[in-house]
Amino acid sequence: MFGPDDAFLTSLANLVQKLPAFPLFGAGETALQPSYVEDVAEAVVRILDAPSPEPIYELGGPRIYRYRQLVQILAKQLGTGSALIPIPFWAWKIGALVAEGLPGAPLTRNQVELMQIDNVASLELPGFADLGIAPTGIQAVLRAQGTSTTRSRNL
Repeated sequence: MFGPDDAFLTSLANLVQKLPAFPLFGAGETALQPSYVEDVAEAVVRILDAPSPEPIYELGGPRIYRYRQLVQILAKQLGTGSALIPIPFWAWKIGALVAEGLPGAPLTRNQVELMQIDNVASLELPGFADLGIAPTGIQAVLRAQGTSTTRSRNL
């Protein structure tokens, strides 16, 4: 999910702006389908109001991205020229093991594991379309927020 002060897109945007070289998880090929928090909130309201809701919904955004693509889109929107550096997952796991001992653990082994698995909505389960919601894309939110450093922190 992404939205104001989220732990995903806002963190990525901040890192893309600060780092001259951006470390990718693996080759950056993990598939992601981020959903806008307001769309998810609206989906929850509609599910709670439904007379007989489905037991499971998968709420994927309107587009599937490769992790590398998502970082490139952020870099372009923010006007940065960060080089993308692939880092093997085994190196991330070692880094996470060390980081978990730090206060606030900036990286965990669970996060590394999640980045090794595609995270996209199933076509077999109901989702936004079944609830009558046209999900908002990341690029639309980025355009609406503008490209300044202050605004990007408030995705």
